[in-house]
Amino acid sequence: MNGHRRYLSEAVALAAANVRDGGTPYGAVLVRGDEVLARCANNVHLTNDPTDHAEMAALRAASARLGSRDLSGAVMYASGRPCPMCHAAMRLSGIREGYFANAAETAAGFGLLDAGIYAELCRPLDQQPMRLSHLDVPDAAGPYAAWKARKDAQ
Repeated sequence: MNGHRRYLSEAVALAAANVRDGGTPYGAVLVRGDEVLARCANNVHLTNDPTDHAEMAALRAASARLGSRDLSGAVMYASGRPCPMCHAAMRLSGIREGYFANAAETAAGFGLLDAGIYAELCRPLDQQPMRLSHLDVPDAAGPYAAWKARKDAQ
């Protein structure tokens, strides 16, 4: 079994163990080179934190372990297709490669994450089910300018 399939099988095993422990069927293994940085399952059932997905837990664990939010060169292996939140967080951490064992449509067929969320997020803001609106307020860009000034001074 090649490395990709081995790590995906580990993620699926984590998902199966998580179901036995009362959680949802999601597991993730984060690897860089030959080093496993994190093995995690979805912990939402334990923490009541809606962001405590397996991939997010793996990103947090690896970042804490390495003392860096830059996880460039790491590869994420997930039992199911990462949701948009996890996908975006992986990109923000520098991850450019990942593999998943189950499609979102497969999960939806078992009553899990609706694959339609991906399509919903591609719609214009005013056509999405959650209203998110831009409002202009005075000096809204002030924190951005302060951050850039600090960054430029370093």
